[in-house]
Amino acid sequence: MKDLFLDDYKSWFIEIKTKLKSTQQRTVVAINSALIDLYWDLGKMITEKQAQAQWGDNILQSLSNDLKNEFPESTGYSVRNLRYIKQFYQFYNANRQQVVADLRTQLGLIPWGHNILIISKSKDLNEAEFYVRESIKNGWSRDTLAIQIKSNLHGRSGKSVNNFKHTLPEMYSELAEQTLKDPYVFDFVALTSEAKERDIEKQLVTHITKFLLELGKGFAFVGQQYHLEIAEEDYYLDLLFYNIPLKCYVIVELKNTKFAPEYAGKLNFYLSAADDLLKGENDKPTIGILLCRDKNNIGVEYALRDINKPIGVSEFQFTEILPEEIKSNLPTIEEIENELKNLE
Repeated sequence: MKDLFLDDYKSWFIEIKTKLKSTQQRTVVAINSALIDLYWDLGKMITEKQAQAQWGDNILQSLSNDLKNEFPESTGYSVRNLRYIKQFYQFYNANRQQVVADLRTQLGLIPWGHNILIISKSKDLNEAEFYVRESIKNGWSRDTLAIQIKSNLHGRSGKSVNNFKHTLPEMYSELAEQTLKDPYVFDFVALTSEAKERDIEKQLVTHITKFLLELGKGFAFVGQQYHLEIAEEDYYLDLLFYNIPLKCYVIVELKNTKFAPEYAGKLNFYLSAADDLLKGENDKPTIGILLCRDKNNIGVEYALRDINKPIGVSEFQFTEILPEEIKSNLPTIEEIENELKNLE
């Protein structure tokens, strides 16, 4: 009886805890949304009053002082933040013909710090909207958002050369295309330009969290040098993932060279094997991502034209370091300074 009571109580307590957490989350979202709406209205009032009365930005100092005196318990009324509030309204109001109610709602779903970063770094409304939606979808922290903006995720998303429209159902081809980037930026990998593919793989797996962040939401790591036995021969996939939104396996092949047509043929072979050996009844067709250091888009398009498996080809970048033998031939700081002194 005691065990039954404990089990029943534990189940009941979990139900209560889940409800409380859900309520807390909704409360936080509601408070943040109300704050963003307030900042929008305040930015509008400042903008319109300055235009009407021809007041300069010096009025922001007076407004800041008066708001702090009137609401001493509140934060967010510094001159600097009032400038951001004004900029926030003006950024979106300048595009008011394109701003719809949905986007206004979206702005309230991310913290104010995220909004500041987005309006400060985005060139136009399309770019800002992209980062707003991606922040919400992926639950990015502000630091992660800053990294994605710095790496120009907006400019790289959906830019790979691929054959998805001809090899995937229409409802999945667009989603798959938007999943890929070009180029992929692995700035957490530091190797010489002549590094072997296996060395790059090892560093990507070592930094798997950063690697998954660059790949995008929904990728689950399955294995490195994943073994497949085909016709009594052993084959090894460089990197194998499963993409949850796409509901399919994803094979990533690395080539630290310029794209060559035979790379696509080999990846096509792997995809056929994976569909037979790995793909489950409810899985969608396996997708291949070929990452090269360089490519010619026209050449890639020709190579993929008659391939019936979904393949995307992108370039990738990493932090290149100089080989030791080259380093040793470079002058030191002291040698450069001494050489400059001799020229004086």
